Amino acid sequence: MSDFSCVITGAGDGEGPGGADALRASVESVLGQSLRGAEAVVVLAATAAPAVRTAARALADRAPGRVRLIRADPAVRTTGALRNAGLDAADGRYVLVLATGERLQLHACRNLWQAGERSRADLIAGRWSRITDEGGKEREPSWQGELYARSRTLSRFTEAPELVVRDALVTGFCLRREAARRHGLRYEEDLAHGEILFGPLAAAAVGRIALVRRLIVTGRAVPDRARDLAALVEAHRRVANTLLAHGLPELCEEREKAFARDHLVPLARTFPQLPAARRDRVAAAAARALTGSFRSDLPGLPPLERVAVSLLARGDAEGVLTAAYALSRPATVCAPLTTGTDSRVTWGGEESEGPGVDVTELGHQYRAFGDARLMNRLTRATVERGRLLLEGRLVLPGHSGPAPGTPLAATLEFRARGGARAVAFPVDEVRHDGDGIIWRARADVSRRLRPVGVRDTAWDARLTVTAGGPDGPRSVSDLFAPQDQVAIAPQDQKEGAPRFAARPRLGRLAGDTWEPYITLKDHFALRLTARRRPARTTHRLVRYATRFRPTRKAKLLVRSLRKRLDRYRSRGFKVPVYNTWLTRLPVRRGAVVLESHMGTCYGDSPRALYEEIRRQGLKLHATWSYDPSPAGFPDDARLVRRWSWRYLWALARAEYWVDNQGFPQQLHKPRHTTYLQTWHGSAYKRMGFDETRVRLQNAPGRERLQRAVDRFDHFLVRSEHDVNTLARAYRLPEERLLRTGYPRNDALIAERTRSETEGRLPRPPLAGALGLDDHKKTVLYAPTFRGGPGKQRRARLLLDVREFAERFGDTHTLLVRAHYLESARLPLCPPGTVVDVSRHHDVSELLALTDVLITDYSSIMFDFALLDRPVVLYAPDLQAYAAERGSYFDLREEAPGPVTATQEELFAALAELKKSDTRYADRRRAFVRRFGPYDRGDAARRIVAAVFAPGSSRDARHTIDHDRGAGR
Repeated sequence: MSDFSCVITGAGDGEGPGGADALRASVESVLGQSLRGAEAVVVLAATAAPAVRTAARALADRAPGRVRLIRADPAVRTTGALRNAGLDAADGRYVLVLATGERLQLHACRNLWQAGERSRADLIAGRWSRITDEGGKEREPSWQGELYARSRTLSRFTEAPELVVRDALVTGFCLRREAARRHGLRYEEDLAHGEILFGPLAAAAVGRIALVRRLIVTGRAVPDRARDLAALVEAHRRVANTLLAHGLPELCEEREKAFARDHLVPLARTFPQLPAARRDRVAAAAARALTGSFRSDLPGLPPLERVAVSLLARGDAEGVLTAAYALSRPATVCAPLTTGTDSRVTWGGEESEGPGVDVTELGHQYRAFGDARLMNRLTRATVERGRLLLEGRLVLPGHSGPAPGTPLAATLEFRARGGARAVAFPVDEVRHDGDGIIWRARADVSRRLRPVGVRDTAWDARLTVTAGGPDGPRSVSDLFAPQDQVAIAPQDQKEGAPRFAARPRLGRLAGDTWEPYITLKDHFALRLTARRRPARTTHRLVRYATRFRPTRKAKLLVRSLRKRLDRYRSRGFKVPVYNTWLTRLPVRRGAVVLESHMGTCYGDSPRALYEEIRRQGLKLHATWSYDPSPAGFPDDARLVRRWSWRYLWALARAEYWVDNQGFPQQLHKPRHTTYLQTWHGSAYKRMGFDETRVRLQNAPGRERLQRAVDRFDHFLVRSEHDVNTLARAYRLPEERLLRTGYPRNDALIAERTRSETEGRLPRPPLAGALGLDDHKKTVLYAPTFRGGPGKQRRARLLLDVREFAERFGDTHTLLVRAHYLESARLPLCPPGTVVDVSRHHDVSELLALTDVLITDYSSIMFDFALLDRPVVLYAPDLQAYAAERGSYFDLREEAPGPVTATQEELFAALAELKKSDTRYADRRRAFVRRFGPYDRGDAARRIVAAVFAPGSSRDARHTIDHDRGAGR
């Protein structure tokens, strides 16, 4: 008896794509297992192709002890029956089923076997990946990350509901053979895609289940949903019945939502690539399959996914096509919208069939005609009198758009892709048509469209509609069409799409024909092609000339030169040049290089020091670094791009370095340079050598960090808490610490004094620039950075800003500021309710006009507490975050405001803010006394006097005369 029996079927009805090569790949992945006790049980249908039979015999002959060939009875035709025959023939301790083409990872059987022996589980499952495109790229389903985040043992499948809610057990798992036979586990022989049902049946029948976080199977094929939708729906229905039989209706509902997202929505997304006739057939088949067995009004789905599922269930092919466009372009209004008496917005116009789907949360109702992105559907593309005739319909949302009778004007424009050249054509007809605008244009592209012929061979079309005169609102839209829109030949041409003669400026040898086509983004465009013999011959000669041996050698030489130039511009080349040569340059007296948050903004303490230096009129030569854009930096400041040669030159000759994050670690500080590190905030989470990530680094990594920190000559602290945490974590000696507070907080101290003496109004000028209403409270949501070292990434906000706008939009304005190393996309909300301020350079200006702060673990709470205004902490993952990053104090015990774990708790705290503010006032002041006693409003002045003023020395510590124990 073997340890592992891997059942592989071949050529059954409903078998996925493959053949002899696919069978060979699956079997060889079994033979290559590091667990030598693994055998392959190959079950061949009587109808298997000769090539498949030959490959199976060859594999069995090559490894007779490890490959067993089972020839099924002629009556056994379905894949389910073949798999059952394999289960009967298997004699391994564990049994695993592979579809033809699926491949086991090298240690897959060993990982499953060890997990089974250790846990005594009857079912052991791991991760799998599937082929996502024709290029063979593979990707794991996104939901697997959480399900298999760690290896674990379950006593029942309901402890990991994703096992049955998703199609997690279609492959990549094994069963203890004795348990499979004891529970009578079999594949449904009358069901295509029976693996969808078999996994949940097995999980519900067996007891203990082990999950392995390793990748087990690769090469799974994505089902052809357009062809097999009825079978997929039937398999889903039987899984749902199984869940109901076990008394789990809530999992049944979750299963329906998952099925819609995993199968129905991807099917809808394929509609633009399908021919019109097949779209109609697929939609009709979907309506038959979904009627009576599937809920299309699933409340848990996002609105556009609900729209797509609902239209599929109705069999509305044209509607599904429109929904597919909307799914890939959620910010575009793709269909007429209807606004009800309750201000809710539904998909489709008043004449649409069936109940409308609520899409209010998309926020389209908050954009006017000139600001909204509107779908412009191309309805006709043909030839008329030698000209290109285009007709289309621009969708108008029900809440906005030109009223009937408003004068309309339109222009059709073709623009060279990647260039600035554009040619405009008049639109013959443009008129209202209920909830849309109908337009018609004839373009003499042969005469007026004159490309150069090189690098401008593709031209994209777009339509501009102006309402109410030249100064009225203007809508610019691309022309959308399905892939087969221009594939039908008109009557006056023999084959293919309509074509037109082209006259390139380089002559017709560069191209002779304009050919309409639909881009991969479903946009209508023209491309210059060569169809006549002279142009085709020229293109062949050019192709040959660019590929024969001398040209290839020239290309290699040019590529080599480019690589060399790129090397001279690379950091790997710049660092040794800087450290070896540039640091020997003489100092430029009075030169200061300032940097804030690695060049991403003009703000924080470096800005406060720079403005204090200018106010005092000191003879210093300041240089600011920026990355990636200089926008927002002072116009009269000298700017250098981070990591440019000018940046390195400025650093090498500077007398002073000033930043709040850290100049590049690889760069040495010249002997003549004084480095003032202002830092960017007090610490709640562990930093420096206290971080687990740093402690786990190898010795060279820790040494690099230590060398970078050793460059600091001065390090600002705002409390003894900073001394005991940041200074200790970065191993900074006492003589380098300046107990001055942060210069950036001088403005907050001044704002608190002003508001206490003069009142909160008028607000700072920034409030007017942001459009803030004086009669509404301003709430700033500023979460902490949750990533690690690396490039900027897009973060998912834990706070539902749309829900906030609905509940508090009448009385509050929410400012959202993502961390400077992250970015977040905000949903459309009513005007004046949510404002994205992530790109504003100086957060201190935002704090000055903020009434309430919402944050989690960010150091911004230490600064905002200086204003003595309410703080609410929204920390739904407090326990997990503290366990992962570590913390210096108990946030619940020390926080300057209520700590909420759920969104409902947060909203309740905001609703009762006056009560909680009174309750937390003393605690907030104690928070300031502990974490900000050195912030007194004069930090910038004192630091400039100690470090930059004439006669100051590097040992500026002795000029800072704060009492360490004093409070503010």
